[in-house]
Amino acid sequence: MRLGLVAGERIRPLGAEQLGSANLNAFLAAPDWDRIAALAAEDGDEWMPLAGVTLTAPVEPRQVLQAGANYREHVIELVAAGLTQNSDRTPEEAREFAAKMMDDRAKNGEPYFFIGLPACVVGDDVPLTLPAYSQVHDWELELAVVIGREAFQVNRQSALDHVAGYTIVNDVTTRDLVFRKDMKEIGTDWYRAKNAPGFLPTGPFLVPARFVDAGNVGIRLDLNGQTMQNGLTSDLLFDIAALISGASQTMPLLPGDLLLTGSPSGNGQHWKRFLRDGDVMTGSIDGLGTQVVRCVAAVGEPTQESVQR
Repeated sequence: MRLGLVAGERIRPLGAEQLGSANLNAFLAAPDWDRIAALAAEDGDEWMPLAGVTLTAPVEPRQVLQAGANYREHVIELVAAGLTQNSDRTPEEAREFAAKMMDDRAKNGEPYFFIGLPACVVGDDVPLTLPAYSQVHDWELELAVVIGREAFQVNRQSALDHVAGYTIVNDVTTRDLVFRKDMKEIGTDWYRAKNAPGFLPTGPFLVPARFVDAGNVGIRLDLNGQTMQNGLTSDLLFDIAALISGASQTMPLLPGDLLLTGSPSGNGQHWKRFLRDGDVMTGSIDGLGTQVVRCVAAVGEPTQESVQR
């Protein structure tokens, strides 16, 4: 695998000499975007058609942080659709409860984070194998922040200074594993629900922050040509600065790390339609391109343990 610089419909390889750093994360720690812009303007034999290469994930994060419940309507839909510990409410009561909860959280709360495994980060050319232990694998298209300069206990005013750029991530989730069934008091189990191989398709590009109005970009996911998610980042409960500041209070965010900002409404839990063998997800975010993820069934049958779960 090699780093590449994309300009329009062409791409050129980037070695350490061209990058001016030993590797991508070292570059992101102190990015020289003017240097990259100059390379993008050059002509030469290094350029090749973008369509002629296979793109892998454009980042190598050491940490992946995911912001949960960060779009108001998304949470309301999930609660109304039955993804809750409380089954006594009617759908209408559940929507009202969730709406009040989210409005109060936006005024008085703080961001909610969980962590993912960097090993789950893959390019969209890697087929998404749907584990056989569940039939309710879901999509969550998200704008992902790529950290530049290390951020540790930063305030909201300076948080955006630590953003190198943005990319697209589909935060795939196995819905029936989100809540523990053997001991509900434990709560959520994000490890099992979100960390199967390939559950973080990422890219195709890392776009420098200067080119993205991240506070108001459109996010759209089509499933087999049908639009399922269509939202705006202006609907975030906690904006990007608040997320970076909040996440950095506990642990330093390192160059190249991914911070997922949440997913808008329109998940499979809402539509009562989950991922199947042969499905094609097409996810687009304004200014970041489009990723295409193809789903394939796992080889083999569900285990007895998963059937009884």
